[in-house]
Amino acid sequence: MKEDDTSGERDRPRADAGATGPGAPAAQRRSGPGGGILMGRPFGVPVYVAPSWFVVAALITWVFGGQLDRVLPELGGARYLVSLFFAVAFYASVLVHELAHTVAALRFKLPVRRIQLQFFGGVSEIEKETETPGREFVLAFVGPLLSLVLAGVFYLGLSAVDPGTVPGVLLAGLMISNLIVAAFNLLPGLPLDGGRMLRAVVWKISGKPMTGTIAAAWVGRALAVAVLIGLPLLTHTGALGNATEDIGGMETVTDALLAAILAAIIWTGAGNSLRMARLREHLPELAARALTRRAVPVEAETPLSEALRRANEAGARALVVVDGQGEPTGIVREAAIVGVPEHRRPWVAVSGLAQDLTDGMKVPAELAGEALLDRLRAAPATEYLVVEETGEIYGVLSTADVERAFVAAMARPGSTPPA
Repeated sequence: MKEDDTSGERDRPRADAGATGPGAPAAQRRSGPGGGILMGRPFGVPVYVAPSWFVVAALITWVFGGQLDRVLPELGGARYLVSLFFAVAFYASVLVHELAHTVAALRFKLPVRRIQLQFFGGVSEIEKETETPGREFVLAFVGPLLSLVLAGVFYLGLSAVDPGTVPGVLLAGLMISNLIVAAFNLLPGLPLDGGRMLRAVVWKISGKPMTGTIAAAWVGRALAVAVLIGLPLLTHTGALGNATEDIGGMETVTDALLAAILAAIIWTGAGNSLRMARLREHLPELAARALTRRAVPVEAETPLSEALRRANEAGARALVVVDGQGEPTGIVREAAIVGVPEHRRPWVAVSGLAQDLTDGMKVPAELAGEALLDRLRAAPATEYLVVEETGEIYGVLSTADVERAFVAAMARPGSTPPA
């Protein structure tokens, strides 16, 4: 279960708020705009099922079907229908886990972009970081707590039916699977929920969220190594319920492959957590006023050569088209200027190279950090008009300049170890 926090720019940090399923990472990059098949909008949050879910559903159906053949051989081929029902019910439990994170986030006034069910569980993509370590702890803990509650509900249901029947086997499987989900996600390393809880504790003690992130991320990396080495050993020795003599070569390879996948997900998630923490550390350095290019106002019919002459004289690097009253109506695109040969510039009016100005392209000069990136993300463009509180033109902000400043800030040495 993980919290995915998408606060930042295109590669913005995200607080993964719940990744149900062993190994679901807590801070990954977002997938595409759609994210899969839209299943609904509980609490106003879209829930998507990623294509990879169908792979794991088929795998669960096949594996659980084999188990049913030994327990309830009289089912015959119908066992795969029962197994498919189990796969769907299990991921419904995963969704409940994710909804626990989502409801907690909404309770703390944190916007949730979406919930996605995927190969190794689910993820709730929360748009902002929590403000206090206490909220961070609660936000992470509610997911495993709900999984434990579900396990208890299935246990109570199991006590009311015959264990040797289809309902009994299904309830037992769902109880065990939810216990595994809760236990795994309580492990104290990022990107798991337990890692976010550890981060909250260290944050509370040290007073520094960065210190908490570093500690929990490195514990997460240690967990990845432990999973890579320990999971195949536990399975091979029968500690997970398989007798050594019953394990063939294919099962051993499958266990090793599963361990490698889980370890890679955890290791990558921990590294991403470190990288995103470093990103947040440098976000305040991105200030609109500091990154804005000086601009000169020009009327729509001004030839490009004349507009560039005025800009050079003023030491400006941008052109803003204004009307007869001096009100800005457009921004001359830098790429368009470059595309006009020098010998044609006296004959090309700036209006033909300008992008019409919309309200979303007007950026207050005082914006900085996450607020600035949120504003740019809300209205994607190549250039923005930066204005003072009075409405006076301050200059033009180029997306390219923001990206360069962002990369430069990330490249500077900081307190975060390399991810």
